[in-house]
Amino acid sequence: MATPHFRHQLDIHGPQLRPAARLGRGQLLPLAALAWAILALTNHAQAQRFKGGALQKNRKGKITGITVQNLPAYNNRFFRPGFYIAPQVSRLFVEQSAAYYQALGSPRSVSLNAINSLSFSAGFIGDIRLGPPGTPLHFRFAPGVSFLTRRVAFSPRDFPSPDSIQTQEITSTQLDLPLLLKYTSDRRRNTRLYMIAGIKPSTTIGTSRNNPQSNMLRASSNDLTLEYGVGLDLFYPLFKFAPELRFSHGLTNILEPRNDIFSRSVQSLRSNTVTLYINFE
Repeated sequence: MATPHFRHQLDIHGPQLRPAARLGRGQLLPLAALAWAILALTNHAQAQRFKGGALQKNRKGKITGITVQNLPAYNNRFFRPGFYIAPQVSRLFVEQSAAYYQALGSPRSVSLNAINSLSFSAGFIGDIRLGPPGTPLHFRFAPGVSFLTRRVAFSPRDFPSPDSIQTQEITSTQLDLPLLLKYTSDRRRNTRLYMIAGIKPSTTIGTSRNNPQSNMLRASSNDLTLEYGVGLDLFYPLFKFAPELRFSHGLTNILEPRNDIFSRSVQSLRSNTVTLYINFE
């Protein structure tokens, strides 16, 4: 049996393509105009790229590229506004009470385990330079709102089973007022590293308690956390983009004690979060 040639299967052999390849003068003019426009934009971009740029050379002195410094006067600004969005993973740090250990082996012994939960926050940035232009130290005030969901699971201490485990969500809307110090490294072209640390007072402005009987634990409305992290400043022609990873550890006990088996089994609850801040300034 004869085997057809591969080019016949695609139906693109020469005689069928030649008529379609012939372009008239009216079709060539738009293509020429488009090519001229692309060439003009390329030349303009190269001129802008070279203007005020820094030459990059290898060890032999050969030019390998040109880098333009974006926002060259950024470090001279005293005040720098911005905003952020921040997904986060929150978890409660649980410390069992003395009553929990005394009740071991009895039906009134209940253990509590914290579960990682996803949350989200957003807010504004106010960055103030502490010193003359070019100083690496800055004060940052970044008020925002966090939509927190923290989950805990209760189970009998000695004979746990899937049916006996009860899960509770502590959901709240929280106003954050962080006070931070930011220390930056020297700028290298359009990037620089920084470290950030401080404290964050928070207060709850809304909570979800649709079913009071399911709220075996209640968290306090006020909290104070220690914040620290690292980030990277990326300078663009019109703005600065800064991804930042920050860790938060609660300094205060947010447990609201109640006279029930669940509250008596816990001595303290402290908040812990890992947050990815996406900053725009």
